[in-house]
Amino acid sequence: MSVRSAQAEPELREQMRERIFTAGLQILVEKGYHDATFSDITARAGVSRDLITYYFPDKRALVEEILDRNLDSFADLVEVSGTPDERLAAIIDGVFLTTANSRPMQRLALSLVIHPTTHPLFAQAEKRKLARLTGLEDALRALFAARGAADPALEEIMLRSVLEGIIFKAAVYPYEYPLERLRCRLHEMYGLPSPQQFLIEADPPPAGRMRAAAEHT
Repeated sequence: MSVRSAQAEPELREQMRERIFTAGLQILVEKGYHDATFSDITARAGVSRDLITYYFPDKRALVEEILDRNLDSFADLVEVSGTPDERLAAIIDGVFLTTANSRPMQRLALSLVIHPTTHPLFAQAEKRKLARLTGLEDALRALFAARGAADPALEEIMLRSVLEGIIFKAAVYPYEYPLERLRCRLHEMYGLPSPQQFLIEADPPPAGRMRAAAEHT
């Protein structure tokens, strides 16, 4: 597919953009931001460099898209209906399921957030998504207010801190981290009904000692 074709066919353009995005994400996960090259992405996507740069002029543009999508994926989780307890349970379960299904993405996002040379990109992503993030915070604070919390803002910060810590641990320890059991424990901590079925795996690993592995899946 040429650049001219991409410009002419909207549906093909979107398909090709997703193909290049997926290839770029895979390479960044495998090699990291600093070692990944456009040549790597070109080879993985099976397209020309000109076509890649038509969609993503540089690695920075690709990383911006990755960070935007990752922020959106979690902000979307508060858009659920039901009673306050039902909504809180759904939000917790949504974070656990999203984390379990996107551990490579979460490892990449974490590396981008904490590295001094890429942290500014994350800060800019938060600025671009300010309305979404503010909406997420407000929705959680309203939820805790409806549950009778004395300090809904503090409860929002606490929940996000716990969930973000879980995302970090699940990304670093993908084999040992007992997501399903922690999900049940979090339901218990917030006085929610105990889950009646497994969300992530039917036989979660026992809670043991966590050690980082040399390679991840």
